[in-house]
Amino acid sequence: MEPGFSQVAADGRPARRDGYAPLRDYAAIGDGRTVALVARDGSVDWLAVPDLDSETVFAAVLDAQRGGRFALGPAVAYAVDRRYLPGTNVVETTFTTDHGVVRVTDALTLPDAGLTPVRELQRRVEGLSGSVPVRWGVVPGFGYGTRAPGISRRSGVPVASSGAHAFAVCTWDVGEPQCTHDAISGHFETRPGSRALLALCFAHQDPLVFPTRAECQARLDHTCAAWRRWLDERTTHGPWRQAVERSALALKLLVFAPSGAVAAAATTSLPEQIGGARNWDYRFSWIRDSAFTLNTLLQLGCPREAHAYFWWLMHATQLTHPRLRVLYRLDGGARTPERALPLEGYRKSGPVRAGNAAAEQLQLDTYGELLQTAWLYAAAAGRLDADIARRVAEMADLVCRTWQEPDAGIWEVRSPPRHFTQSKMMCWVALDRAIRLAGQELIPHRHADRWRRERQAVRDFVETRCFSDRKGSYVRAAGSQELDAGLLLGLLHGYADPDQPRPRGTIEAIRRELAHGPFVHRYTGEDGLPGTEGAFLACSFWLVECLARCGHLDEAATLMDQLVGLGNDVGLYSEEIDPATGAFLGNMPQALSHLALISAASAVSEREQR
Repeated sequence: MEPGFSQVAADGRPARRDGYAPLRDYAAIGDGRTVALVARDGSVDWLAVPDLDSETVFAAVLDAQRGGRFALGPAVAYAVDRRYLPGTNVVETTFTTDHGVVRVTDALTLPDAGLTPVRELQRRVEGLSGSVPVRWGVVPGFGYGTRAPGISRRSGVPVASSGAHAFAVCTWDVGEPQCTHDAISGHFETRPGSRALLALCFAHQDPLVFPTRAECQARLDHTCAAWRRWLDERTTHGPWRQAVERSALALKLLVFAPSGAVAAAATTSLPEQIGGARNWDYRFSWIRDSAFTLNTLLQLGCPREAHAYFWWLMHATQLTHPRLRVLYRLDGGARTPERALPLEGYRKSGPVRAGNAAAEQLQLDTYGELLQTAWLYAAAAGRLDADIARRVAEMADLVCRTWQEPDAGIWEVRSPPRHFTQSKMMCWVALDRAIRLAGQELIPHRHADRWRRERQAVRDFVETRCFSDRKGSYVRAAGSQELDAGLLLGLLHGYADPDQPRPRGTIEAIRRELAHGPFVHRYTGEDGLPGTEGAFLACSFWLVECLARCGHLDEAATLMDQLVGLGNDVGLYSEEIDPATGAFLGNMPQALSHLALISAASAVSEREQR
């Protein structure tokens, strides 16, 4: 539990500190275009519209005073229990009070065949027993809370607007909405069997749509059925099936339906250290995640999503070919300029950023990730398009010319470039996959001899300059004695068999120096930034997978059980965890954490079946 937070406040509500809920308190809902975060106390504290990477209309998670929110909950003390409706990304929260019990169902609805709003947030309130007073309030925060809303009524319906953005607050049985200059609010009482409904119907450069209650209810039912249908088509098994299914649904929330891109997370600037400056915008798609993403989609039985994602990758990277950007916008664009926003940040953790300057860095590991992704796609599809094949070969040529350069590494340090070992390992992977693809005549092979020579040169560099005899381990960078959990990725992608002496020594060194119980930190040494950070969850799952591949199945399964228990009450994971308190840190839900969970669970299950 986070320091300064109790389980409930004095009046029975889940605790907030200076207006901020613990990050563990958030559940995510989405519709394939955007994602909202809903706290345990019923407040929607994050929502960007119309898209996941757009400006926000609710951002109270980043500024409790100015960010904007949609609060809803009992006006009396209560206890909370919540869950996702089975097989869905629809959240059900049950508030139990001395006066009775009320249930709230929250969803960003999926469009159906009728005329629908651009985006629609629905909140259904049901009285289960007794009589419970309920209050609700919508405080818009257009443009990351920087633009004051215009609030009016259209045909009697409250509407908030700012420039090209507007939303209607459509209500049924929630009392008479009251409008002020900056908010729309109301109150009502539930009764056994009562059903109230609020729908925020968004428009962006389009006319507002005012749906009927029947249309809203049908759309909510359609949304639940669509999520269940999608999950029923997935392939999941093993002892951690429930966690894998929730991770699959969380990952699906981050798939941007118009393009097929997969966002790294749904939020920006949730801190890696409370009060610190390590606050980044993760609403982009990182090449570093590509191999895990495609492999997971294929493992789950998501051929449509895998195909769309691969072709989004090919479209986005074509714009900068043969060089790769570290990350791309969800629409495939390459420009992601970084700027500070006038928000105080979660619990005063500033600056709050939009955009990400890491896109400008040289990160050589991205070439290994992309060629591994092409290899996985070709293995599944049996072919590569001729233009894609040519571009893959040209990327391998570029790796031959650039692998000897220092870079910023997988962790995007903002200190001077170095010869990071994991980057070199992934350059080896890039050339190895090009050689394999050429051997199967899937890409042009006229430069294959050069690829072989350079692949050996990369290995010689790693083995002679990036290994410490004193530690018995590969190290973070050439000539250093620092460690890096990212080295586990090099092993997982096949640079070396984890069961060989040097990889085994690396795994043991990482466990010895970077792991504390189930928690694994990313690296030791400087990174050009002030402050510290939490344990990186994906690294813990990578360690599970490496242990499984080494044959340490009991240790891998024990660690996996511990990690599955670290999710929040609805099974979501952020980027990092504070080992001392268990508090979530960093952006959430985090794609890489959930991807690594699925991959680790699959690896252990497969090894146990051998």
